[in-house]
Amino acid sequence: MSHVQPVFDGMHLEAPAPAKTRRIVDDYEAWVDEVWPYFVAAADTGQPFTVDEVSRKHRLPDPPSPKAQWGSLPGRLQNDGIIRHHSGGTSVRAGHSMVHVWIGVPAHQREAVAAARREARQKARAARRAAA
Repeated sequence: MSHVQPVFDGMHLEAPAPAKTRRIVDDYEAWVDEVWPYFVAAADTGQPFTVDEVSRKHRLPDPPSPKAQWGSLPGRLQNDGIIRHHSGGTSVRAGHSMVHVWIGVPAHQREAVAAARREARQKARAARRAAA
């Protein structure tokens, strides 16, 4: 497929079509609802993965602010006890920068992990309030 670019002298130049960009979802919560099942499925495999690998494999859309909001998704998944940090790796999407490698928490442990994370966050909040 080609893209026709008119030239001022009346000639037409053939050029490749513009690259298709990733779809961007306008509503952050709608985006989370759309991509969440893919990350739960990745966690259920028991194999390590990066956010970039899952998003590329399933051609997931970008959030409203891609540079800022992809990073918040793993935090939500951790808080729900679905994933935990496994190691570090590199990402093609991030220019071979270091990224987190995640692994799923076994389904039967997820609620206990989520409860422990909630408790740790509450203790941290209380400690910050006490220090202020």
